[in-house]
Amino acid sequence: MGGNTAINLGVFAVFVLITLYIVYRAGSRNATASDYYAAGSSFTGPQNGIALSGDFLSAASFLGISGSIAVNGYDGFLYSIGWVVSWLLGLMIISERLRNTGRFTLGDVLAFRMRQRPVRAAAANVTLVISLFYMIAQMAGAGALMALLLDVHSKVGQAIIIAVVGIVMVLYVLVGGMKGTTWVQIIKAVLLIMCVTLMTVFLLGKFGFSLSAILETASRNTPLGPEVLEPGVRYGSTPTNKLDFISLALALVLGTASLPHVLMRFYTVPNAREARRSVVWATWMMATFYLCTLVIGFGALALVGSKAISSAPGGENSAAPLLAYEIGGAVLLGVVSAVAFATILAVVAGLTLTASASFAHDVYANMIKQGQADPRSEVRVARLTAVVVGLLAIVGGIAANGQNVAFLVALAFALAASANLSTIIYSMFWRRFNTTGTLWAVYGGLGSCIFLLAFSPAVSGAKSSILPDVDFAWFPLSNPGLVSIPFSFLCGYLGTVLSKDKSDPVKQAEMEVRSLTGIGSGLKG
Repeated sequence: MGGNTAINLGVFAVFVLITLYIVYRAGSRNATASDYYAAGSSFTGPQNGIALSGDFLSAASFLGISGSIAVNGYDGFLYSIGWVVSWLLGLMIISERLRNTGRFTLGDVLAFRMRQRPVRAAAANVTLVISLFYMIAQMAGAGALMALLLDVHSKVGQAIIIAVVGIVMVLYVLVGGMKGTTWVQIIKAVLLIMCVTLMTVFLLGKFGFSLSAILETASRNTPLGPEVLEPGVRYGSTPTNKLDFISLALALVLGTASLPHVLMRFYTVPNAREARRSVVWATWMMATFYLCTLVIGFGALALVGSKAISSAPGGENSAAPLLAYEIGGAVLLGVVSAVAFATILAVVAGLTLTASASFAHDVYANMIKQGQADPRSEVRVARLTAVVVGLLAIVGGIAANGQNVAFLVALAFALAASANLSTIIYSMFWRRFNTTGTLWAVYGGLGSCIFLLAFSPAVSGAKSSILPDVDFAWFPLSNPGLVSIPFSFLCGYLGTVLSKDKSDPVKQAEMEVRSLTGIGSGLKG
């Protein structure tokens, strides 16, 4: 791949320059905090739906899932199924109520009828932790992709690449805010869907438009043989593996509607109807994309082979770029890699914006300044936070370099579902829910998930662990969602019924009316 470095770098440079210009033009109209955080709620449902898919379709989707299908076959496709189904929860329960209730961040919703300071602090802490986990996965994907394209095998070289990606990402956020970042995500989503669709058509054409021929060739090009087409290669060999699959599926399905950067997107539209339209558009975009990953994953196995994929710089994450080189040479590789690079930049920019907005709005403006912060100073704090979050993501991405990106993102989904889902559901549907219950649910879910994760095979004790040379794992599941998500609901229930806190019936009634109708929220009709 090293011979194509000039083409790859040229395509990257063109994309970065064009999108930075777009971000600059869009960001020059950021006059208020609402413009910076929520783009002034100026996007339509279809626009925001495309941006939602751009925000969600990350390196995990394009690089990680394709690679997982190429190595693990059918079991790798389970990620795709989980993420498509997960949007139904967002459509039916979350999107409309959240848009009617909140303004900029998840903390607006959770603190609506609770004591402001502790709940906003909890929401900000959770948002920062989840965003960092997610960003680390994207940074690891950037390292894998650029290592393959530039033929960089040394850890130091890959670390420099991750640092450069982080710097460009922070520039997007500093210059453009939500409006600029949204346009980057719209552009990236359209390019990504076009890219995977063309690759799918090319692949099908190469095999006479027969999916069966692709699957048959793929099964001959792996040590697993025909078993690669059946469930159980990764998640069916032992009872523990089967439980791990259930835990993974639970995290994927419940995590999407709990991700802070996805929830924040609902504030960029003017009303609840447009929020619903956003989810419908995003779901169709993602269903199309994930069906294409099935063809791309097995196509990579058929034309490249599992051995070549596993031994390439970046491992499993290299499947899609290697396939692009196989079917279209250096030019298609450059285009596919530029799209993957754009995917990483856009998603990480959205995550950085979410984390910085949460700190600036929930902690600085509403806790430190008690709601009296000057909008200009609030945006300034958000930009400073973006720089700090970017630096932390770079360090984490360097540490996690080489891990499968889809697996790392699944851990972020488990964290999101454990910390946020129970509090969102209880806040909107349980009248008795109070501040103590909120804090127990948030910190109980987040703490249990991190604790179990630290002592799981994801961190130590296995060849695929982050620390493969040591073993302090006693929790058998790689994804802790099966335990931590129900535990969060239990903590929220116990915290509410055992505490002496009284819920506010007036605020609860106001929240119920607002979430259902939008009346009193100040939103456009």
